[in-house]
Amino acid sequence: MPRSALRLVALFSMFLGSFLLIAGSAWELSAQGEEASGTALVLHIEGAIGPATSDYIATGLETARARGAKAVILQMDTPGGLDTSMREIIRAILDSSVPVLSYVSPSGARAASAGTYILYASHISAMAPGTNLGAATPVSVGGGGLPMPGGGQDKPEAGKDGSEEKEDAGSGDAMKAKMVNDAVAYIRSLAEMRGRNADWAEKAVREAASLPSSEALKENVIDIQAASIPDLLDQAHGRTVRLGGEEVTLATRGLTREDLAPDWRNELLGLITSPNVALILMMIGIYGIIFEFMNPGAIYPGTAGAICLMLALYAFAALPVNVAGAGLILLGMVLIAGEAFSPSFGALGIGGTIALLIGATILIDTDAPGFQVSWYVLAGIAVTTLGFTYLVAHLAVSSFRQHVTTGKEEMEGMSATVLDWENGRGFVHAHSERWRAVSDAPLEAGDTVTIDEIDGLTLHVSPQKKPGSSRRAL
Repeated sequence: MPRSALRLVALFSMFLGSFLLIAGSAWELSAQGEEASGTALVLHIEGAIGPATSDYIATGLETARARGAKAVILQMDTPGGLDTSMREIIRAILDSSVPVLSYVSPSGARAASAGTYILYASHISAMAPGTNLGAATPVSVGGGGLPMPGGGQDKPEAGKDGSEEKEDAGSGDAMKAKMVNDAVAYIRSLAEMRGRNADWAEKAVREAASLPSSEALKENVIDIQAASIPDLLDQAHGRTVRLGGEEVTLATRGLTREDLAPDWRNELLGLITSPNVALILMMIGIYGIIFEFMNPGAIYPGTAGAICLMLALYAFAALPVNVAGAGLILLGMVLIAGEAFSPSFGALGIGGTIALLIGATILIDTDAPGFQVSWYVLAGIAVTTLGFTYLVAHLAVSSFRQHVTTGKEEMEGMSATVLDWENGRGFVHAHSERWRAVSDAPLEAGDTVTIDEIDGLTLHVSPQKKPGSSRRAL
C-alpha cells in the first residue's frame, strides 16, 4: 500500500477516535445532567399521629420550601392517630410547593388508618417490601370502630332500596353512618386527585381492608415499591405529578438525603400532648394550688401548680376532650378541695375521687391508638387522691380529739391556785396570770380549784375534789 494511503488511514483513525471520545464525553455529561442536584428532606412519622406530628410535618414542609429542597420524603411507620391531626397533615401536603413522597419503611412498618389517608394524599406513594397499609375505618367517639350499618358486613345487594341501612341508621347508627360516609368521600377525593384506586380506598374505610406492599402496587394503591430511599428517588425520577395546579416532572435522581429531626418544641409538644402526661400535669397543678391555699405564702406549691396546670390546659386544647369528662374532673377537684377546707370525714373526698376517676376515664374523646388514658395512671391518681382524703380526715378527727389550746375554751377545766379569798370571791393564779374569781364554796388561800366557766374577766371556780384529775397543773 502506498505511503500516502497509510497516512490517510492513520489520520482517519485518529479523527474517528477523537470523535468517539468527544461523543462519549458528551453522552456522559448528558447523563450526569439528568441527575438532579439538590436535597431531599426526609421527615419521620413514627408512632401515633397527634398534634405534635402535624406541627412537625407542617414545619418540615415549610423548611423544605425555604431551603429550596427538590423533594420531601415522609418516612412512615404508624398505627394511625387523631383525625384532626391527620387532616392538618394532608392540608399541609396539598398546599405544599415541594413534591411529597410518602414512603412506608423499613420492612415490617405499616401505614394503618390515618397513614393510609396520608399515602393517598401524597404526590408519590411508596412502600418497602414487607410493609402494609389499610384498616382506615374511623374510630368512634367514646370507643369501638365505626362499621357501616349492619355491623360492617357486605353492602346491600345491587337493586335493593337500602331499607335495611335506613332501618339500622334509625336504630342508633345514623351518626356512625355519617362519619363513615364522610371518611369514604374524603379518601375517594384524595384517590381521584392522585389517580389511584378509589374503590379499594373505600373498601379500606368500610371494611377495614388491608394490603401488603406487593398487592398494593398491583391494585394501583401505591405508585412505587422501593427497597430504600435512594431506590425510591431513582424510581420517582421522571414521573409527572400535579403540583400547585400544574403538571411537574420530578427530577429526583441523585438528590442528597437530609434528615430533619423534630426540634425541642416538637418534642415538648409531643410529651405534654400525651393524655397520660397531660392528666398527671393537671393533677399536680390542682394539688399545688390547693396546698398553696391551705398554706398561704408557701409560694413553691402554687408556682409549680400554676405552671403544670397551664401546660395541661394547653395540651387539652390540642386534644379531643370530652366535655362531660372535663366536667366530672372539675367536680371531683371541687369536692376534694371542699374536703381539705371543710372536713367531712371522707365523704367529700371519696365522692370527689369517684367523679375524678370517671371523668379521667372518658376525658379523651377518641380510641385512636396511643391516645388512651392508662389504667396505671388512673390507679395512681386514685391512690393519691384517697391518700390525700385519708390524711385530711385523719387530721380532722385528731383535731376534734385534742384539747383546745387557745381562747376561752382552753381555760375551762384548768386548775388554778387561790391567792386570797373572802366572802365568796377573791383572786386566783391561772395561766400565769392573776384572775378575779367567784365561787359558792368556801375557799382559802392556797386551795387548788377548777375553772368551770369564764364570765368576761371573772372566773367561776369550784374546789378540786381530786387533785390530779385536772387536765393541766400549774
